[in-house]
Amino acid sequence: MNKYETYYPRPLLKRDSFFSLCGNWKLNGKDIEIPFPPQCDLSGYEGDLSVLDYEKTFTLPDNFYSSDDKVILHFGAVDQLCDVYLNDKFLIHHEGGYLPFSIDITALLKKENRLEVKAKDDLDLFYPYGKQCKEPKGMWYTPVSGIWQPVWLEAYDKEGIDDLKIESHKDHVDLHIVSDSQSFKIIFEGFEETYKEKDITIRVNDPHLWDVNDPYLYHFTIETGKDRISSYFALRQIKVDYVGGYKRFYLNDKPLFINGLLDQGYFKTGIFLPEDPVEYEMDVLNIKELGFNCLRKHIKVEPEAFYYYCDLHGILVIQDMVNSGPYRFFRDTILPTIGFTKIRCPIENQKRYDFFLQHSSDTIEHLRSHPCIIGYTIYNEGWGQQDASQTYEILKAKDPHRLFDTTSGWFFDDKSDFDSYHIYFRNKVLKGKDKLLFLSECGGFIREIAGHKNKEGSAWGYGQANSEAQLTEKILEMHEKMVIPSIRNGLCAVIMTQISDVEGEINGLYTYDRQICKVDKEKLLQANQRLQELYKNECL
Repeated sequence: MNKYETYYPRPLLKRDSFFSLCGNWKLNGKDIEIPFPPQCDLSGYEGDLSVLDYEKTFTLPDNFYSSDDKVILHFGAVDQLCDVYLNDKFLIHHEGGYLPFSIDITALLKKENRLEVKAKDDLDLFYPYGKQCKEPKGMWYTPVSGIWQPVWLEAYDKEGIDDLKIESHKDHVDLHIVSDSQSFKIIFEGFEETYKEKDITIRVNDPHLWDVNDPYLYHFTIETGKDRISSYFALRQIKVDYVGGYKRFYLNDKPLFINGLLDQGYFKTGIFLPEDPVEYEMDVLNIKELGFNCLRKHIKVEPEAFYYYCDLHGILVIQDMVNSGPYRFFRDTILPTIGFTKIRCPIENQKRYDFFLQHSSDTIEHLRSHPCIIGYTIYNEGWGQQDASQTYEILKAKDPHRLFDTTSGWFFDDKSDFDSYHIYFRNKVLKGKDKLLFLSECGGFIREIAGHKNKEGSAWGYGQANSEAQLTEKILEMHEKMVIPSIRNGLCAVIMTQISDVEGEINGLYTYDRQICKVDKEKLLQANQRLQELYKNECL
């Protein structure tokens, strides 16, 4: 059975009314399993992709909604453009393939309904596209098209809760409720209070803080009229302080070395999706077992299940914005590799810049309620980069309590919370300046495992290891020669490439199918624990 048919896709605003439209659809008249993109094995689709005309017929249960309710149609993501119709009536046009959208369909519902989605995906570089490529090779991967996240319906009172935004602090939480109602009852852990406003601050006596080693979540409900939703929040504080002349990162006033992995969110049989959303949890638990505490979600916005499991298990997330614009191999890779890292990138396409800025702002609004997210990457290695400092100022104003890595890797600009470097092929000791020092990509060593590759013969990465012992030793050597000396010089965060192999890129700690861990788990756990202790000692 398709696991997405029963999995509730929005854990931060959950209600009993839920009707999944995942499962069997028609794409260009042929069967396809939604939400899987047509390019992947799990979709079961065998047909042309030059046209993307989806169709689904559905009948709602008799008791699904009443005359006082509204019915909302939700799409998790459709890549890149789409027009949606219900019973031959136009509903909505949407652009951009990574963010959710929804529409009230109450007035158009019948006993039997026909939903149509006419999508278009030319991999237009005007829109955010991430790592998708028409000719996948090396660090560029198979593209996806059309519907690739859950489609679902919910019904609730017309004066019910349309949206909920949550902002976490150390001893209180700020809630913003979007609703036509004027009265809300909030209930959690013996607390019950009715409010007459939509912006609510709840102060918690003796707060139980959310931490990577103790990710405590407060579960609560909000009631208004006949509507009732369940959600959760965490109490935690992100802080930066000077210690010994360097800026250091603190979580809840305690020094914490951000030690993470690059996470591209690719899966062997589903490309952009795992077969079961619980596999996101497996990835999270796998990296915790190795002593990591962070994932850099690399130029892709995931279904909310991913962020929920990071919230639940105490994994920090640095969320990348999704790049648009052309990738220029000579400018974006060759020149920085030989030392030209100070190239300025002014606005060269105002319309594309405006769309990227809006998409990034919408990404922040979509994800801001998840306590796991501690920061954002705006531009990666110059890809699509335009006026980085202005972009920082605009986005930082929208979420001032989180950190922003404006230019990850190179092409540094003036405004950023991090000095952010990508270093492969060598070990280089870094030294902090006036920003948080961040080794935002490193490692990436190849270790091939026969029978567990996406395609035999391909192997792309940075340096070779032929055994578990060799791969582990390369990582430990990188710690000794680069990470540990840099911690003494102010380094507060490192992201190693990467959580798993991706297609022809064979540089993960796990194989692409997640069946084999390629390193010595115990040795890597001990090494990562040592980094934490060294960092804490430097912060004394």
